[in-house]
Amino acid sequence: MATGYKMPKDFLWGGAVAAHQLEGGWNAGGKGVSIADVMTAGRNGVPRKVTDGVKDGEIYPNHWGNDFYHRYPEDIKLFEEMGFKCFRTSIAWTRIFPNGDEAEPNEAGLKFYDDMFDDLLAHGIQPVITLSHFEIPYHLVKEYGGFSNRKMIDFFLHFAKTVFKRYKNKVKYWMTFNEINNQTAWSDPHPLLQNSGLELGKHDNWEQAMYQAAHYELVASALAVQAGHEINPDFQIGCMIAMCPIYPLTAKPQDIMMAERAMQKRYWFGDVHCRGEYPAWLPKYFERKGFDMDITAADLATLKAGTVDYVGFSYYMSFVTKDQGDDPEYDFKEPDDFVENPYVEKSDWGWQIDPTGLRYAMNWMEDRWHLPQFIVENGFGAYDKKQADGSVHDDYRISYFRDHIKAMEEAVALDGVNLIGYTPWGCIDLVSASTGEMAKRYGFIYVDADDNGEGSFDRSKKDSFNWYKDVIASDGENL
Repeated sequence: MATGYKMPKDFLWGGAVAAHQLEGGWNAGGKGVSIADVMTAGRNGVPRKVTDGVKDGEIYPNHWGNDFYHRYPEDIKLFEEMGFKCFRTSIAWTRIFPNGDEAEPNEAGLKFYDDMFDDLLAHGIQPVITLSHFEIPYHLVKEYGGFSNRKMIDFFLHFAKTVFKRYKNKVKYWMTFNEINNQTAWSDPHPLLQNSGLELGKHDNWEQAMYQAAHYELVASALAVQAGHEINPDFQIGCMIAMCPIYPLTAKPQDIMMAERAMQKRYWFGDVHCRGEYPAWLPKYFERKGFDMDITAADLATLKAGTVDYVGFSYYMSFVTKDQGDDPEYDFKEPDDFVENPYVEKSDWGWQIDPTGLRYAMNWMEDRWHLPQFIVENGFGAYDKKQADGSVHDDYRISYFRDHIKAMEEAVALDGVNLIGYTPWGCIDLVSASTGEMAKRYGFIYVDADDNGEGSFDRSKKDSFNWYKDVIASDGENL
């Protein structure tokens, strides 16, 4: 057995999910329609469609998820058996405010999370909660244009204050916007819709629209951080960054410069969250591009006053870029300017497998932002085969996690990175955000359901369940 480094006793081992991908109950208890509820099923290589409202005859996997809404007591017992110290999920905005612009919250939605958090705490598991995880109310998209509208700041802040006050004695760890920087791939309509509620075809300049929406989100996040600290000074409120380091293909100086600009364009969101100010290159970029941005002096003061307490981040893969030869300004465009990395393997979905990239990323963020870190997503989507006896032999998943946890532990034990915890993504099988599949399985716990929502939805343990249980019990030494 590979030997890892022992993590501190207070290290938060756990697992991660998102409300819209596992809860189901999409219209139960007064819940409204979110943007996730109008995304149809896709599959490997086939993108999901976004429909204009919920349409008859379409398949919407997020409507049923893995039925956590009705089965969470059973799942929490399994989490406790694995030894979880924490469980990262999100609060579905539309359970609390079905349309997003109501003055008063939906009590049935608030009570659902009250009960679920109580159950977690009774089993010794701390909730780690994301406020906006690709679940913006659909009404806010249609009526206001999502975060292209400054009014969204107040809607989000009202939602944040409501749940901060309700759960101030139940939740310590919070994050504001999930993977806020995914929308750097602004030519892809799905991240723009999921992150900011921007609809395809509604903006003449998509790149400017992305930057403007991101600014409003960052202001909303900073205001929420300030409000949360007023409600409970013990709150730890973080950002959430999709961390995919971007390497230069070669040592050619132009490749190095392209990779530097790629990292700047993907991670300026973290600069604002953590430092409270825009990096020097970005206003120059706006000026050169002729972007007419609504960024006020009051906004800049808010950003400075509302910096986060820690950096939550996902890590799945790394990318590579190179000089394009005809781009003297190094105007990196994601994903067009990515190239193949000849040194790493890939998953069945083409995601590069790079454990060393996790250690590199942790060091990079430590050097840049100087804040505690929290790995709130890391995982391996794969096709699992259930045997006749009900077992699932997922050695490939164990191998993935062993390599990544070892790299994580090296960053802590050898490099001195301050890491709060580790919550592998999709600790129980759920609907994939990118494809809508159940077949793309991440969990330590198997859920008997297919891509069409057919099956018993019964839970069973994969081989990785007991492996991860042993990792937690040994504080990371037994890998």
